[in-house]
Order: sequence, then structure tokens, then C-alpha cells
Amino acid sequence: MENLKITSDFENNWSIPQLYSCEWQNFNPELIIENLPDGTVSLAIIMDDPDAPNWTFIHWVAWNIMPWDISFNSSGSWEFDEWLNSAWKKWYTWPCPPVWHWIHHYHFKIYALSEKLDLSSETTKKQNLENEMQWKIISMGELIGLYGRG
Repeated sequence: MENLKITSDFENNWSIPQLYSCEWQNFNPELIIENLPDGTVSLAIIMDDPDAPNWTFIHWVAWNIMPWDISFNSSGSWEFDEWLNSAWKKWYTWPCPPVWHWIHHYHFKIYALSEKLDLSSETTKKQNLENEMQWKIISMGELIGLYGRG
């Protein structure tokens, strides 16, 4: 299985531009997806920060993204399902580590799925999404961005 290739305007394991942080506006970085395998019916995204104090902070959970939407940016008009993230927002929440905290690693994980998921956007959590898509993943890719303040 060939992995999805995820690119953005920052390289893997490099700094996320300030434009996409709490020090600017709540814009998600453009995510370009390549190497979608045949049979991809939908996509899912999980963005999290495992370096957050106390627990992994979930920034974005989205699913049932159509595979022809292979470039996500803040001005996009795509439709998909989202669940509340750790900030209790139903959309992308920017990187915003505590000031003078170490550099945080933000994981943008994108999954190519063999079918759409039958989940309620009112009740779904990251774990529900992971459980539901477990046997439907046909490919996956990850882009890690770094961000720190101070």
C-alpha cells in the first residue's frame, strides 16, 4: 500500500507559518493530497497535538470528505462532517501552545477510506471515528508541523 502524500506551504517536521496560528487568524493551512488509491470513496482528517499539557489536544476531526477535494484551504467551499475538537469548536482550531512552552508537533493525519462513514456529527469523538474507519482505511498519510510561541 502506497501512503498518501500530504503537502502544504510548510515541509514535514518544519514550522507552521504564523498565519495558521492563534497569533493571526483561524485559517487552516492548505493541505494537498496526492497518491489517492483507486477505490477511495471518502477521506477523513484528524489533527492533534500530542505535546499539549495534560492530554493530546484534538484540533480537527472531519470525515466524509469527497476524494475529489484533494486540496483543502481556508477559502474552500467543501462539505463534510465535523465533530467538536478539544476547544469545543466544530472546525479547525489553530496551533496555540502555551507561551514559553516547548515546540509542539501538530499531526495532520489524512485517511483514504473505502466507503463513507455513517456517524452522527452530534455524537462522534475522535475515538468513535477511529473505530468506525478501522477496517475501511485503504491508505493514510501524515504531515507534521511544528509551532511554538515565545
